[in-house]
Amino acid sequence: MACLPMKMAVVLLLCCCVEAEYLKYKDPKQPLSARIEDLLKRMTLEEKIGQMTMIDRKVASYDVVKSYFIDGITQVYKSKEVINYSYNLDIDLTIKNISSEDYYKILNCAGSLLSGGGSVPAPKASAETWINMVNEFQRGALSTRLGIPMIYGIDAIHGHNTVYNSTIFPHNIGLGVTRQVIFHRSCRFFLDPELIKKIGAATALEVRATGIPYAFSPCIAVCRDPRWGRCFESFSEDHNIVQAMTEIIPGLQGDLPAGYARNFPYVNGIGSKKVAACAKHFVADGGTIDGINENNTILDMNGLFDIHMPAYLDSIRKGVATIMISYSSLNGKKMHSNKELITGYLKKKLKFKGFVISDSEGIDKLTSPPHANYTFSVEASINAGIDMIMVPERYVEFISDLTSLVKRNVIPVSRIDDAVERILRVKFVMGLFDNPMADFTLVKHLGSPQHRELAREAVRRSLVLLKNGKSGDSPFLPLPKKASKILVAGSHANDIGNQCGGWTIEWHGLSGNITIGTTILTAVKNTVAPDTEVIYNENPDTEYVQSNNFSYAIVAVGELPYSETAGDSKNLTLAGAGYDTIANVCKSVKCVVVLITGRPVVIEPYLDLMDSLVAAWLPGTEGQGITDALFGDYGFTGKLARTWFRTVDQLPMNVGDPHYDPLFPFGFGLTTTADRDLKASQ
Repeated sequence: MACLPMKMAVVLLLCCCVEAEYLKYKDPKQPLSARIEDLLKRMTLEEKIGQMTMIDRKVASYDVVKSYFIDGITQVYKSKEVINYSYNLDIDLTIKNISSEDYYKILNCAGSLLSGGGSVPAPKASAETWINMVNEFQRGALSTRLGIPMIYGIDAIHGHNTVYNSTIFPHNIGLGVTRQVIFHRSCRFFLDPELIKKIGAATALEVRATGIPYAFSPCIAVCRDPRWGRCFESFSEDHNIVQAMTEIIPGLQGDLPAGYARNFPYVNGIGSKKVAACAKHFVADGGTIDGINENNTILDMNGLFDIHMPAYLDSIRKGVATIMISYSSLNGKKMHSNKELITGYLKKKLKFKGFVISDSEGIDKLTSPPHANYTFSVEASINAGIDMIMVPERYVEFISDLTSLVKRNVIPVSRIDDAVERILRVKFVMGLFDNPMADFTLVKHLGSPQHRELAREAVRRSLVLLKNGKSGDSPFLPLPKKASKILVAGSHANDIGNQCGGWTIEWHGLSGNITIGTTILTAVKNTVAPDTEVIYNENPDTEYVQSNNFSYAIVAVGELPYSETAGDSKNLTLAGAGYDTIANVCKSVKCVVVLITGRPVVIEPYLDLMDSLVAAWLPGTEGQGITDALFGDYGFTGKLARTWFRTVDQLPMNVGDPHYDPLFPFGFGLTTTADRDLKASQ
């Protein structure tokens, strides 16, 4: 008994002598600059390069961890043979019997992770499954020497589009239509993009509902040629509309506080309801020759700064946290190596303080064929000013090459420090250091009724009524809800995948029942009178239509889902039997044609057959918004944000061009009055 006090005294003495080191960067009361400076000086070169590396979640497999990380991260730099390793992408670490030490070592080589198109923890994964996965990765990052949290990013470009049961909003080409033109008594007007900000806020909530704090959105390209496979990601051919639509950024990130530092990244981390945004793709990706994806844009500096650059200035002023570089070239210079514009203009002239990120494997494409001289690609892109490199799978080679280039003084340490300082700044601003783990409090927001109602509003406001009644006839729309029998036809009338387009569940999108939503056919059935018979026939022949005594028909046709290069098109025609369906139906019965497309398409030869024509773009999951307008519950208000050409031979053709002869000009759109408004006025 007499020895116990002596032992306790020894323990107390040891505790007093060994005080925990004060880590300024972990103290939220310290100024941001002090926290960044303190952490940066503690980091090794390997840790700094790790912060610059973004890998895909799918390569965090059991075999990679066990085979290449068991002896620690230093072995990775010596194991370049891993770049040819055949990853088992179907194995989920969370269900394997491996030690947490082995599991977490993979995070030592990456300061950030992503889900590329279709990269999910499980098919139809729940919000809880996503959160558990992200948190496991985060625990790995926090277990490293300095405990720097990782940032997880995902493409959320029309809602949280990779995640099953999320709200899928209309693609940007439709959202550009929703702008409101507000006239001032001074005879001046401005664009009011209030809806897009709400969509940004809803998207942020759904992304956070799955534990993810970073969205690769918005795309602020100015698409000048609809043959481009990414034109549906662009709000408009007019930079003024694109500039106005950057209001999605404060929707995603939060409104800048009064007196906030100019051109400084901002994310409201309070309550973890906002996400870091990413303006993309810097710059002039929408101006490539013939609309060919990743091709060359030929433009003088006046054209660049008049058309393609303005939205970046707006984005930076609104505190955008990150900017992604384009695969394309400008006047023959690949943007991923364009130091003049990335460092000289973006960082020095505009004083952008967030971080610059590559596109996926973007640096590989600095050579032809891609990856032909990877060491050169690493050197050129980092020295150009890119801070974070998206290397989904070949991260070992990237880390090894960049380490070697720095140690050989080919890339200065000051360039590495600039990159890491920017990355850490965004992570601190996001609140990741003080609140790194996701919780389950926001799960209810994924695909919530409130968000689906917002998306439904966006759909009806994005519709453009291009024709309403044949010459000499009274307007065909709105349609009567009470009719004996109506026909719904077309490849896009009962297909939620076709309705959503690319970047939905998978990278290129998919046809079919791929997620939860309301198709046009279901929306029609929900809307018409109970005793109205609705018949669906995807592609009826003329005899069928004529023999069924239909009151009228709704024909929904369009393009099949695509994205990027897979969507490049020289002819811009409807998919499959689209034109035949229009002809077979509209020759035999009064019809309205609803186009589900990512851009204007060839339609003039069939226009005379139609009683009405509606451009619905790629409306997303809430097809009820289409019938809201078709049946008169709401009026048509949308105005084209793109020129609708007559023939592809006219392209490129944009508003203001000297030989402007469109089928439907920029800004065109017929309007109707909602039945309820009409009744209220009578």
